[in-house]
Amino acid sequence: MAPRFSVLLPTHNRSDLLRLAILSVLAQTDGNFELLIVGDGCTDNSAEVIANFDDARIRWFDLPKAPYFGYANRNIALKHALGEYMAFVADDDLVFPDHLALLAATLEKSGAEWVYNRPLWVTTDGIVVPFASNLLNSDELDIFLTVRNHIPATCVLYRRSCLDKYGYWPEDVPSAADWRYWIRIIEGGHRTNLDYCPIPTSMHFNAIWKTTPDTQMGQVTTAREIAAKSSWWPATLKAPIAPGMPEQKVFYDLILSEGYVDQLRRDVMHVVERLAWMQLDETPGIYFRLRGETVQTRHELAEAFAVREREFAEAVTARERELAALRTRIAEMEAIQRDGCGIYRRLNPLLRRFRRG
Repeated sequence: MAPRFSVLLPTHNRSDLLRLAILSVLAQTDGNFELLIVGDGCTDNSAEVIANFDDARIRWFDLPKAPYFGYANRNIALKHALGEYMAFVADDDLVFPDHLALLAATLEKSGAEWVYNRPLWVTTDGIVVPFASNLLNSDELDIFLTVRNHIPATCVLYRRSCLDKYGYWPEDVPSAADWRYWIRIIEGGHRTNLDYCPIPTSMHFNAIWKTTPDTQMGQVTTAREIAAKSSWWPATLKAPIAPGMPEQKVFYDLILSEGYVDQLRRDVMHVVERLAWMQLDETPGIYFRLRGETVQTRHELAEAFAVREREFAEAVTARERELAALRTRIAEMEAIQRDGCGIYRRLNPLLRRFRRG
């Protein structure tokens, strides 16, 4: 009997995190899936990590390195996929136990071909930033399709029929093949074949080359700065990361703890609502209170604001002095002009008599 889901998990020398990604997939509440792990020229002990799992649902494709991020190898595995739904899990991401079940339920309810869940971006210092991008809004969808990708591939589930209708991943691009493939599916469906699950079901972590918190996309960096300074950012979305400890291990243990995922989902809504309200009220006193920053931080910001006000007032005063001096000069020139006209009027009759004379 064919599995309900085919989960594509590509990897390249990430054996340190691969085990956690696999465990998060194997913990799905809907266990009717196959896990297609695609080794893209792995030279570490990834094969050994996979061999330690005694699970018939795992299929290991140990392939030579393909160009770029190994998109061609992903297509090789997809051509062996048997599931009705296609999922993707990055080797350094984690999925919640009901990830597959919730996304499939969303597709089945709407009849869509492609669905994604609310992204959760995790910074290297353990701050979880929820994203509030709803592609069912036409302007947000247009930005996604034409400007930039802000949906991690781990958030996506699509129907197997998309492979027949829209083809496979592009293999000749150096990066962002997932985004280009999503564009092809959505545009092929005239932008009406997608749906959105606002419940977060996965966590997206920094790529291996992004080693500091400020190397995320701009929106994540801004939210992280608010979280780092605020007193209200929920504990479920801010986990301390010990030196040398992968943030994935910290959050994997949290996901396994009773009640964590449910509380995280409630806290995500709290954060999204709080950030939205902050955008609506920029009155300095209320804005700082909404940010929940410490008294010291508020005093520092207030002092900086006062300094800017003084600088602005001094600049205005200097400009007013310049304008006053300019007005005085203009008045002097006008007086000279008036005097010159008076002299001309007095001399003009004499000049006419002199010419006649």
